[in-house]
Parts: sequence; C-alpha cells; structure tokens
Amino acid sequence: MTTVNLPDAETPELSGTVNLADIEALGRSRLDRNALEYYASGANDEVTLRENREGFRRLRLRPRMLVDVSSVDTRTEVLGLPLAFPVGIAPSAFHGLAHPEAERATARAAASAGSVMTLSTFSNTPIEEVAREVPGRFWFQLYPYKDREVSAELVHRAEAAGARALVLTVDAPFVGRREPNERHRFALPPHLKVPNVGSRERLAEFESESGSQLVNYFQGLISKTFTWADLGWLRSVTSLPIVLKGILTAEDALLAAQHGAHVWVSNHGGRQLDTAVSSIEALPEVAEAVAGQVEVYLDGGVTRGTDVLKAVALGARAVFLGRAALWGLAAGGEAGVRRTLDLLRDEVRLALALCGKQNIGQVGRELVRL
Repeated sequence: MTTVNLPDAETPELSGTVNLADIEALGRSRLDRNALEYYASGANDEVTLRENREGFRRLRLRPRMLVDVSSVDTRTEVLGLPLAFPVGIAPSAFHGLAHPEAERATARAAASAGSVMTLSTFSNTPIEEVAREVPGRFWFQLYPYKDREVSAELVHRAEAAGARALVLTVDAPFVGRREPNERHRFALPPHLKVPNVGSRERLAEFESESGSQLVNYFQGLISKTFTWADLGWLRSVTSLPIVLKGILTAEDALLAAQHGAHVWVSNHGGRQLDTAVSSIEALPEVAEAVAGQVEVYLDGGVTRGTDVLKAVALGARAVFLGRAALWGLAAGGEAGVRRTLDLLRDEVRLALALCGKQNIGQVGRELVRL
C-alpha cells in the first residue's frame, strides 16, 4: 500500500522542485516497492525504456537569432480541443497506487493547466467520476477485449460521459515481461478497485503462486485476434475520433490513416517489446508517412521542454506524459501533477524563445538536426 498522505496543496518540498527530475525523486520516495516497481519497470533489460530518454538527448536544436520573442505563445490544439501547450497526460493504470484521489486528482490538474488527460481502462476510478471532475476535457483509452460487448459498453460509457476521443492501445495483445513485477508478484492492494473492467472479486480470481496478478488477469481478458479489419466494427459503435496508440512504423501509420484513425507513436513506455525503437526515433517516419492526413502524438521519455519542441518539430501535434505525471501525483497529488505541468510549460516557453520561435506553429523540422 502506498505511503502517500499529502493534501492536494503545494508543500515546501514540492514548491522547492525546479525540474521533473526533482519531482521524480520526490515521487519515488513516497511509494512502496509494489507501486514503485509497477510504475518504474520496463520490459526485460529495459533497453527501450532507457532509449526513450536517450533518443531525445542525442537530438540537437538549431536555434535562430535576432527574432522578437518578447511575446511567446505556447498554445495548440488536439482534435479541436485547445491546449495551453502541446502536452497531455497519457493513459496509465492504477493512479490509486500513488495517491488516494487517484485519477480524479490527475484529471483536475490537467484541466486546470489547460491540458488533457487520457483515462486508462485500468483506472481505479470510474469513467463517470472522472468525467464529472473535468467535463469535456478527457480522452478514454481502450484495450480490444475478447468480449466485444464489454468493449462496446466501455466505449458507450466513455462517450456518454463526455470523452473527446477514443484511444485504442494496439501494442499489447500480450503483456511485456516486466521482471521486477514477476519477481515480487505485483498485486493491486485490497483497498483499490478496477471499476471499468470488473469487480475486485474478478481480479482476485487471477491470483497465483507466481508472477504478476495484472499479467495473469490481462492475458485472459484481451483479444489476440483483433486486426485492422476489426477497426470497422469499432467505428460502428462510436462517433468519437479514434486514435491508435502504439504505432512505431511508417507502414502501420499509413494503414492507420487509411482507416481514418489518428496515430499515437508509443512503445508503451518501454514496457512491451524490449529493444524496439524509441518513440522519438520512430516519429519522423511516421509523420512523413501520414503527411498531415491525421494528427500524430507521442509519448515516451519526455522530461524537458526541449523534448517537447523536438517532438513537435519532427511531426507530433502534442506529447503525452506517462510516468512523469505519476511521479507528480505521488509527490503531491493534484498539486504535484500541476507542478509537473507548470514546470514543463515554463520550459517549453523558454525553449521556444531561445530557438527564435514566437509560437508553436513556427516549429518545423528545420529546428532539429537529425
């Protein structure tokens, strides 16, 4: 069980943080081993997990000089939803491991910062409760279930609650092997529920003498046969824009566009196929393949405002934070997530100015040396 007992207001420790690394350190210190290993772990040797960050560090910016940057505008939009800057919150399971307010706190922080949260199917909070906190300012993430009636019901609930988009995760027909979770048998604490996917009793059915409870549960739940041909069925049950999360190649990006779906470049935070390309490495070919037909997003390894600009320059409409938001939530609840977003927005604004750009629309591929 997590050790967090902070109110959702800035503490001296939180207000003393100056970057996302500080918030990560604080957040990590407030989690027990079960929660920390679940959030932090990557697949196998964690090569891709590390490369998500290293890929950004290898890219170099090409700033322009003698530009009037007395007024810098960080605003953009995703699927018609205005954002204060090109950063949202990626779907991640079990925010209740980090803070008692769980996804409600994350969603409120995102909305108050002019951002958007993507709610995970595996949240500890019902869709409808999150929707009441942030009406019209959330997306909903879905896994393709074996039971299509379950999938359809979730989609209908999300749409009725006011979700602005449906994010289908396509890179997880099986769960990647996250060895710390296997070694120490990750399990959800008894006080936490999974209200969007079944009862607590249903989850308990997947307890075993070895391995991660989540893996055991997930393997029996998710479809292994869902293909491109099935996207037509998904379109038939919703009018929401569909985003495919987990795309890493030009070939799949083009197929997504041909099926009328937007593209989310992601390797699941390095938690699925180890030694897969990093998200930022995959982004240029994805963006080139879709050629503006659909919107492109990215998650994985974003910790600095310069990372955001690099992703935008290479074709992303916006980036989404996974672990960074969770570290903020663990560090200080809603205030911790808001602090994370505020620090990153300040860094984006400064990086824009120092690159000689007056607004996000001026950021193009010429800004980055590949």
